[in-house]
Amino acid sequence: MNVTLALANNDGMLAVRFLLELASLACVTLWAWRAVPPPWRWLAVVALPVALGWAWGTFTVPDDPSRSGESDIHTPGPARLLLELAIFFGAVAALHFAGLQRAARWLLAVMVLYQILAYDRITWLLSH
Repeated sequence: MNVTLALANNDGMLAVRFLLELASLACVTLWAWRAVPPPWRWLAVVALPVALGWAWGTFTVPDDPSRSGESDIHTPGPARLLLELAIFFGAVAALHFAGLQRAARWLLAVMVLYQILAYDRITWLLSH
């Protein structure tokens, strides 16, 4: 009997993933608010999360089970994985550089735990 524990595409993990995506955008926005001087601050707090959200939603792997299956710009799985890791762990770096080291450590722990639990998604991305 071969039992496979696939977690990445169940409803709970998809909800966690969505919350981590939103948190990542919020962390980058917070960093921009703290790091970019006025008057450019206002542009940065709008442009950075919009650009990251656009990249997240546009560069996708066709038939991705965590999405509708549609893809705007067909992206190889390994490239998509790099994009996801850059945004997720970039949020950790954003918190760190915004002076919120404790929050960065907690987010790092959550991000690493999520990636471990979503091993089946990582395997899927690397094979597409």
